[in-house]
Amino acid sequence: MTVNPNLTASFQEIFQTSETPRQFFAPGRINLIGEHTDYNGGHVFPAAISYGTYALAVKRNDNLLRFYSMNFSENGIIERTLDDLAYRSEDNWANYPKGVLLYLHQATDKITSGMDILFYGDIPNGAGLSSSASIELVTGVLADSVYGLGMERIPLVQLGQRVENEYIGVNSGIMDQFSVGMGKQGHAILLDCNTLAYEHAPVDLSEHVILIANTNKQRTLSGSKYNERRSECEAALQDLQQELKINSLGELTPDTFEQHHTLISNPVNVKRARHAVYENNRTIEALKKLQRHDLAAFGELMNDSHRSLRDDYEVTGQELDTIVEAAWAQDGVLGARMTGAGFGGCAIALVEKDKADAVQAGIQQHYKEKIGYEATFYTATIGDGAKELA
Repeated sequence: MTVNPNLTASFQEIFQTSETPRQFFAPGRINLIGEHTDYNGGHVFPAAISYGTYALAVKRNDNLLRFYSMNFSENGIIERTLDDLAYRSEDNWANYPKGVLLYLHQATDKITSGMDILFYGDIPNGAGLSSSASIELVTGVLADSVYGLGMERIPLVQLGQRVENEYIGVNSGIMDQFSVGMGKQGHAILLDCNTLAYEHAPVDLSEHVILIANTNKQRTLSGSKYNERRSECEAALQDLQQELKINSLGELTPDTFEQHHTLISNPVNVKRARHAVYENNRTIEALKKLQRHDLAAFGELMNDSHRSLRDDYEVTGQELDTIVEAAWAQDGVLGARMTGAGFGGCAIALVEKDKADAVQAGIQQHYKEKIGYEATFYTATIGDGAKELA
């Protein structure tokens, strides 16, 4: 990925300058397997993708910060000073870079002047591919380079999560920022959300593609249901702790869970905990399958993941089930599952490259017949984490 001259020209026109800006990029992410395991102390298996957020910047001589997004051009240039970076609802999308710059400014004395920054993202809106983490990390990497902060990458990732949790107010885990910040071309990341221990795993897609299918259903229920699932898992954990010395469901093997699940008083919570335990186990197994280049076995784990999310965790819904079941019926699909929080958003499928067009057409036909409107499809390659473009 190289510097985009069209974005450079847009920057110079919008900010009325002849100066050439530095250009940065941070990807979006998909989670290949390991859903709703992060807050249960388990593993996730995300990868950075080729869609993401570009940011172009020039340092100023005063303390003014000027933000412009080509995706929200109707908002125009949003101006704030370095000492006026508090959250404001009217600043809309610009709160994400503002939050990053506020926390960096508080942590170092090296940010002594402002910047002009242009953003452009090609992550599909509402697709659940983590556009907010992409904005946070591209801002962090940009500021680190422009101001010469010398930040290590994992603290920058953690700062991005802090912006999401404390500044924006979304109680999310670290997976999104970690995969955006730590991505590696051709590799997924097995991440232990408890310890932040991680391992890059090669994903050989020379003969396959990852097809992203956006249901185009708005995820209106995901927030309340997300919190409900968290509390159900916490209740199951408390019941298990009567006899087991564990701090999270992620510490359990399937065998140990089956021996002790009768401790859980609520039958619904048994199902929720079963998903968390078995999904964590599937995620660890997925690494082994990829290390052996066994994509067929990896695909089967994806299928099992979706069934568990549908039947035990109950976060899929008609649209996601329709799109995944349609994928399962297509020749050339090794595996398919929902990805993200659920209740809408996206599914992913691992597809033989030479059958991808036919697979997409087959899924689309079935989905439109059953749901009444079309899905949107993207093919993603697995790319690097946030970086400066040369």
